Amino acid sequence: MSKTITRLFDSHNEALAAVEALEAAGVDHHKISLVSNNADNWHAGHKHSGGAPGAGGPLGDRNGDGENDVADGAGKGATTGGLVGGGAGLLAGLGMLAIPGLGPVVAAGWLVSTAVGAVVGAAAGGAAGGILGALKEAGHSDEEANVYAEGVRRGGTLVSVKASDDEAVRIEGILDGARGVDALSRGAAYRETGWSQFDDKAAPYSSDDINRERELYRVEERSFTAQEPTERHDPGTSPEAGRFGGPLGAPRDF
Repeated sequence: MSKTITRLFDSHNEALAAVEALEAAGVDHHKISLVSNNADNWHAGHKHSGGAPGAGGPLGDRNGDGENDVADGAGKGATTGGLVGGGAGLLAGLGMLAIPGLGPVVAAGWLVSTAVGAVVGAAAGGAAGGILGALKEAGHSDEEANVYAEGVRRGGTLVSVKASDDEAVRIEGILDGARGVDALSRGAAYRETGWSQFDDKAAPYSSDDINRERELYRVEERSFTAQEPTERHDPGTSPEAGRFGGPLGAPRDF
């Protein structure tokens, strides 16, 4: 049996660090996916090893032609079952594309392929499209999917992992230790303000809106579901943190 474990990160740096920690712990990058709001254009001008060797190309440029291959790959993956993500690791495949209800996002991995496929299915009379459809297809409940989609709309970053039963506790520990938050706790916070569900027709959050939103949770005490992992990873002391020259969540040059 397998399950999808997802956490929402208010900072893309924390999310990127969580992905690095997962891969350092031996989690196959094909099992990991990342979807990040890009309203504040955090990746603009950044170079990444996702380009051809020595090319220093833009995010998502895998063949050195100066183009973002991730959007094309997502569309192909949605129709062929392929996965989005570079052979050198998930972050080597990061690129920008548009997802209905979220606008421009920086993304890589299997969830973005599913999201694009869900849009196609919805247009053909299938299930709910976009990020909601992708999260539900991955195994999340309707309530969880709405919270996670809203979290990205408000400036957050999702990290989702396909985990077998015997590795679920370890993966939850890594994500929680990197300051990920689950749908239960963040959904409660959203509902306190009168929110009920994700609206893909609502206006996207501006950069100023996102900054205000992040301030609300900057000192939030993270809480998780009742079935908590028995082992937590301290972001300041975990073995994975030291591999990258600093604590989880430190700024990354991607």
